[in-house]
Amino acid sequence: MTRRNKIRGISAAGLLAVPVLLSGCSLFGSQSSMDIDKPPVGIEQQMLNMTEGPVSTNKGEQTGPMTTVYLMNEKRMLAPVSLGIPESKDTDHMKQALQALVSEGTYAKFVPKGFVGLLPKGTQVNSVTVDQNQKMAVVEFNSAFNKYNAPDERRILEAITWTLTGFSGVQSVQLWVDGQRLTEMPLNGTPLDQPLSRSFGINLQKADGASLTNSTPVTVYFATATPDGVYSYYVPVTRLVQPEPGQNKITAALNQLIQGPQQDDGLEQVMTDGTEVQSVKSEKDGTVTVSLKDDMFEKNDPIPSELLQSVVLTVSENAGNAKVKIDMNGQSQVVSNDNMDYSKPVSRPDYINEIPI
Repeated sequence: MTRRNKIRGISAAGLLAVPVLLSGCSLFGSQSSMDIDKPPVGIEQQMLNMTEGPVSTNKGEQTGPMTTVYLMNEKRMLAPVSLGIPESKDTDHMKQALQALVSEGTYAKFVPKGFVGLLPKGTQVNSVTVDQNQKMAVVEFNSAFNKYNAPDERRILEAITWTLTGFSGVQSVQLWVDGQRLTEMPLNGTPLDQPLSRSFGINLQKADGASLTNSTPVTVYFATATPDGVYSYYVPVTRLVQPEPGQNKITAALNQLIQGPQQDDGLEQVMTDGTEVQSVKSEKDGTVTVSLKDDMFEKNDPIPSELLQSVVLTVSENAGNAKVKIDMNGQSQVVSNDNMDYSKPVSRPDYINEIPI
């Protein structure tokens, strides 16, 4: 038995339900800044010792078109969750998505167990308009929006921004309350003099050796599981890093993925400490080819799907939604342990984390 066959990772329906597009065809459907702790000693052995388990493919009944919103989990981390919210003749999809963020709101019954929306109870979305020239969504809430919990101020801004910038044609967000534009948040005073974009980050952390004034933000995707351990899903983490001289942003992000998650944040390491990024190349058509090396895998070994999917999500997030091709140990034929082919360029999924209610 190869070492790879002993790895289970944390594959489960929530991860495997991620629809990756191959050549246009569907294959399958404020945390404060802090230093990153080194991954625990023996993390590779922990991965090797995981036992194979059954993988459920039941995603639950969908009640309407998929809408991805950013909700807080039990570890107070924000994660994208794709909900099947029924269509409404009187409400467009962006407004519905924001309403799904309201605690005990209209769409609370569609939120999976273990997740909560961060907008205060009673918050109403008065309007959402898009300035097409600036690609900016202008959102107006009622005054109940101001009654949020102060420690959640940054998370609320992240949830709103990442939810709306997931829609085509939206790159930034401007907030209003009862006809007045917000220039800062009411409680902790987070500045809002400029529209918010994904450069604001999400689940913000500071990597070892990086400074707040001289660093580069990169966003990486780790995996975790629902409280019952049945379904797994991805969580984006923005880290402020100090890239090595000549190192590009994508390589810096992949190195953070290898370094692994911070202790006690509930996230799982998807690569071993022995994984190496041999090269990152951008092709003329915009495709990014990532060459990895990990002696854990022998020739023609299937690669854990959570490793490959995390790479696709991480690279595309840091490369303007570019398609991604992955080589492993010099082999261009890369197939995951759920029989998905990553040898050709794949796009980031339209929807991830389809978690049953």
